[in-house]
Amino acid sequence: MSEDLLKTYTNKDLLDKYDIYQHLMNFWAETMQDDCYIIAAEGWKAELIVRKQTKKETIWDCDLVPKVLVIDRCFKTEKLAIEKLEADKDMITSQIDEMIEEHSSEDGYFAELDKVNKANIQKRMKEIDNVKLAKNNADEITVLKQYLTLTDNLSELTNKIKVATTELDKKVINRYKTLTEDEIKTLVVDDKWVTAIERAIKTEMERLSQRLTQRLKELSERYETQLFNHTAEVAELEKKVKLHLTKMGFE
Repeated sequence: MSEDLLKTYTNKDLLDKYDIYQHLMNFWAETMQDDCYIIAAEGWKAELIVRKQTKKETIWDCDLVPKVLVIDRCFKTEKLAIEKLEADKDMITSQIDEMIEEHSSEDGYFAELDKVNKANIQKRMKEIDNVKLAKNNADEITVLKQYLTLTDNLSELTNKIKVATTELDKKVINRYKTLTEDEIKTLVVDDKWVTAIERAIKTEMERLSQRLTQRLKELSERYETQLFNHTAEVAELEKKVKLHLTKMGFE
């Protein structure tokens, strides 16, 4: 692999093949070397390891074939669905934060609350959402109801994410049990090793591109004024100097 990499990037304009090679060496030291030790000792096997065990959850993974690789290749639809739920959750969280900020000023509806949370909002609702007070507090009641709706939606999304993640975990664990040696090789070589090296090379090229762009910008600023304009400016200044010298009696 290293020889192929050097050969591929030999005589490439702007790119130093040894800079590219260094990325491979870094990846070898950080990841690939350990993977090769595992393969040499155990073969192409994807052994699951429990990272953390608590009463509420079990965190597991696989050293040779991290579960993210299996998810990306085999369960992309489920992954995208969870990401959509998480994005919706983030959006609602932002809306709640904005609402709290907007109504926590001195004359805001949340100003007198010890803490803005569902329990305190519900308590405030009970105080004002009645026949006697509702009419005079209509705007506040509207805001409080909006807050409660958002918190309910947030709770619902949190539960959906938890259920979806648990279901995906079960599917992934079962998929590990049926992985063939060829599938493991594809996951490790193509999805793990090659992808990581390609990402590193892309980063190197982006770094080079940014450096060249910055250099071009510097040159552009340095030579923004053309030589002709400089010459004309010097000539004009020379005339002024001669005029002053003439006035001073120097010919």
